[in-house]
Amino acid sequence: QVQLVESGGGLVQTGDFLTLSCAASGNTSVIVVIGWYRQAPGKQRELVASITSDGTTAYADSMKGRFIISKNTAKPRIYLHINSLKPEDTAVYYCNAQTYTHNTYWGQGTQVTVSS
Repeated sequence: QVQLVESGGGLVQTGDFLTLSCAASGNTSVIVVIGWYRQAPGKQRELVASITSDGTTAYADSMKGRFIISKNTAKPRIYLHINSLKPEDTAVYYCNAQTYTHNTYWGQGTQVTVSS
């Protein structure tokens, strides 16, 4: 079992910088990749970025440039750094872990609201 807990969301202003954190616990040694997803009101959940256990990162095309994913293996935590926030970034941001045992885990999400 893997548990994921997101934090760092809140109400921010357009143009602000924000860092979201995903704390992983449990059997983290089986995790192959962790991703950040987001779901805006009335829209489907979409991938923002992902990072593998060896540190390889990937970004959705529409997210390149303002989003940076990073990790602290010692803790372990996965971060999503968001630059120049826009109102359209308003969404619930979720952490997702996929394991080599073919299991998928989700966190409860953290709300990010960007005011114009």
